Amino acid sequence: MIEFLKESTFAVNEVIQRAWGITRKHYLSIATLCFLMFLTSSASSLMAFFLNEVSRPLSVLMVFLFILMYFTINLSLLRYIFHLLDNEENDVTIVGTIPTKVQIVRFLIATLYFMMCIIGVYLLVTLVPFPIILLLIKTHVITTQKTIHLISGIFISIGILAIFITWLRISFFPFFILDKGAQPFESIKLSLATTKGNFTKILLLLLVLGGFQLLYLAFSYLHWPIVSFIINVLSSFIIVPLSAVSLTVAYRKMMQEYRGDARPDILHNIV
Repeated sequence: MIEFLKESTFAVNEVIQRAWGITRKHYLSIATLCFLMFLTSSASSLMAFFLNEVSRPLSVLMVFLFILMYFTINLSLLRYIFHLLDNEENDVTIVGTIPTKVQIVRFLIATLYFMMCIIGVYLLVTLVPFPIILLLIKTHVITTQKTIHLISGIFISIGILAIFITWLRISFFPFFILDKGAQPFESIKLSLATTKGNFTKILLLLLVLGGFQLLYLAFSYLHWPIVSFIINVLSSFIIVPLSAVSLTVAYRKMMQEYRGDARPDILHNIV
């Protein structure tokens, strides 16, 4: 176990070092795309708030358009990073990385599959045990309301953990759509297959990248506003661009090491 953690740590260090080199060299372009995503997200919230008083259907339409714009910029960022990883920085511009209509449609459909998987896993983990609980109540094995709440809370906690694990395993689907031209559901299966055996490495990578956010929450809780503000600024201008590059580098590294089927099934890649 110790050797496995050492190997995982070294792999994470390698990913972050390479990502930092790319981010530092092309910081302005990457940060610009990240900033555009931030502006789009903020503008959508404001637009929905103001238009809600005028027309609810118009408000919903504008939110959809802004979400579509946000996803388009996000996919453009990933495509741009792919070009940088392939040493094509001399031949690529930000405008040239705008995703095609096919890629956007596949991404939106895959996102629906993604949400269905998350909801399905949660329902499976949390609802299946309830008939057992009802049986235990009828047979008077469970007799107090406190015990019922305790057991329900345990299964809900397990469901939340299952959501996190599922999210981590299938969240790489956009990379397959952009890099391999995968179909929506195929991208979900490929993400599940390539992350098999890499869960610890991905988790460590996210913990490292999310460390600044955790520090921000900690110092905010301690009521140190100046320190938390400085950490938040560093996180917004450095960690966010670095995170996008790091996840793309991690994807490429997993693909280089992947020895599974080109069309994997779900059952053999769950564990």
